[in-house]
Amino acid sequence: MVNQTTPKISIVDYGMGNILNVKRACAAAGMDSGVTSHKSEILESDALILPGVGAFGDAMYMLQKMDLIPVLIDFINSGKPLLGICLGMQLLMSMSFEFGEHKGLNIIPGSVVIFDKLRDKSGRNLKVPQVQWNNIYRFKNQTSQDPWKGTILEGIKDYEYMYFVHSFYIIPDDFSVCVSQTRYGNIEFCSGLQYNNIFACQFHPEKSGSAGLMIFCNFKKKVMQNLKERSNSFVRKT
Repeated sequence: MVNQTTPKISIVDYGMGNILNVKRACAAAGMDSGVTSHKSEILESDALILPGVGAFGDAMYMLQKMDLIPVLIDFINSGKPLLGICLGMQLLMSMSFEFGEHKGLNIIPGSVVIFDKLRDKSGRNLKVPQVQWNNIYRFKNQTSQDPWKGTILEGIKDYEYMYFVHSFYIIPDDFSVCVSQTRYGNIEFCSGLQYNNIFACQFHPEKSGSAGLMIFCNFKKKVMQNLKERSNSFVRKT
């Protein structure tokens, strides 16, 4: 029977993640997490966190070398929750144009592109990568008083600041998956998304103070909800 009290949270270790800080954030949110690259442990997990720092092509190479690509796809197809962070978010896309063209996991159709011709309001060039605190905000066509209700960003105020470190950003084919956006100079991009059992953010919630911690707390709620649904499904089948 599905265990509803002590979910198994795994942080994927493929050699390119900010794992220690992510593990600390999980602990602060009341989640017991482990770090693993073992296929069986990943597939047996109740939820997965895919962190990432570095180049897209290198990350996909490591995932392929460790034979983790089919494992990640199988896990996602199982319906269990996955949280992608920074590069971990970008890897979910179809394609990246970082130092050439590289195929991604192709879970969410779309591409990863560089900050190009980046200018501030006065027309001056901005530094790439973006290494700074920047705010996240809802899309202008969202009219609800609480547009993030039910998402990984629930309870976070509009225009809250999060910590970013990146040179590339995602462009999904379908922007309905985006739950937050951010502006850096003259470019506005999707900074947070939710797609079925997938939650992802371009910023680093593990480095974003109390607001970032809330994302891990929300992820825990999603995990517990998923466990409950799986448990009920198990009972119905038996």
